[in-house]
Amino acid sequence: MAATAAGVPAAPLFPNTIGMLEALYRGLTALAGPAVRRLLDHRLAAGKEDPNRLPERLGHPGLPRPEGRLIWLHAASVGESLAVLPLIDRLLTLAPRPTVLVTTGTVTSATLMAKRLPPGALHQFVPVDLPAAVARFIDHWRPDAALWIESEFWPNLLRVLRKRGVPTALVNARLSAGSHRNWRRAPRTAHRLLSTFRLALAQTATEADRLRDLGLADVRCVGNLKYSTSPLPAEPEALAALRTAIGGRSTWVFASTHPGEDDLAAQVHRRLAPRIPGLLTLVAPRHPTRGPEIAAAVEAQGLTVSRRATGALPGPGDALHVADTLGELGLFFRLAPVAAVGGSFVPVGGHNPIEPAQLGAAIVYGPHMHNFAEIAATLEAAGGARRVADVDGLADAVHTLLTDPEAREAQAAAAKAVADDNRHAVDRVMAALAPLLAEAGMTLPEHAPGDPP
Repeated sequence: MAATAAGVPAAPLFPNTIGMLEALYRGLTALAGPAVRRLLDHRLAAGKEDPNRLPERLGHPGLPRPEGRLIWLHAASVGESLAVLPLIDRLLTLAPRPTVLVTTGTVTSATLMAKRLPPGALHQFVPVDLPAAVARFIDHWRPDAALWIESEFWPNLLRVLRKRGVPTALVNARLSAGSHRNWRRAPRTAHRLLSTFRLALAQTATEADRLRDLGLADVRCVGNLKYSTSPLPAEPEALAALRTAIGGRSTWVFASTHPGEDDLAAQVHRRLAPRIPGLLTLVAPRHPTRGPEIAAAVEAQGLTVSRRATGALPGPGDALHVADTLGELGLFFRLAPVAAVGGSFVPVGGHNPIEPAQLGAAIVYGPHMHNFAEIAATLEAAGGARRVADVDGLADAVHTLLTDPEAREAQAAAAKAVADDNRHAVDRVMAALAPLLAEAGMTLPEHAPGDPP
């Protein structure tokens, strides 16, 4: 029997079995319609769905389809949607100029896309993977090409794209070791599902190997789009007001924190405040709705705290300032010369360290950076980031970086150099996508933006 180089059969041993599994999934998801609607109602009550746009989750369009070519990008949540912004800018330079439709699944990502998408790009919530919802979505939007970001695979959506022959690629692909092991237990099913993608563009060589092992034929390692994102924006008036309020205080930020990490920030502050007079600790929770909860916990420890969501600026007597607003992290990376990366001191996997690197902050993170393992390794090898094990290591690193300007500036410069050296990932992505986009009736401009004619 023929096999690929990775050892996955070129064709299923029992093709009817694969078809039966697909039919079973379709049938079960069709029957699950009422349960999914109840789940959406529960999510709505919990603030996890937009009440004005809930029909989009069932495939009912919230906008008319524009005339002309349309490229659909699916990015599951905040990190993926921000990573594709430079790609969206490039896609809008194609000829003929397409509309770019971006789908995500979270309220937070939808809010950010409303602020950050350029003219010519639209946002919709991704439909739940029910056959009827999927059919309504695809029938309305009729994508000429589809680009799925990272690693969210919905069988009904992918099946419809495959059946309708929509040129589809997996971009900025990630596949963790755990996900790879799980897929290897059902290699033929994985091969069938992933066969929707004509091309997969992996973030790292390791992830490219994992995708090949699951039977994807055309896999290339082109780097991580997160390197190509523009620096996080900051509103000049807000930046000036915060800078005036902070004055000359020594300041550090713990960014994108998760439950458990806010307490670490308070612990570090209590340890360092006697050694660094006037210390100000900024805490920016990953989910801003946690702001009141964080403030109450900090106040219970006897520390004075203010919250940005209330309109307050950091007062001279505040130990902590909670940055519980959305889309303003660029302010705090510009204001704080030291940035700790959230999600890395709890087993979340860390958040994007390139964002503080681009803005000149010295970076510290904890032991859990598996979501950005290669980026973290590159930063560490260049001397651009410090990995610490616990609150003791965090306190020591923040103290050193705040009190040793030379060490801080050297580390920040090394991190920025890593970000600058890798910023052309989007160029490689566009070059690799050119044949697929041509099949969809669109061509790249003769010169990439910024290139000399």
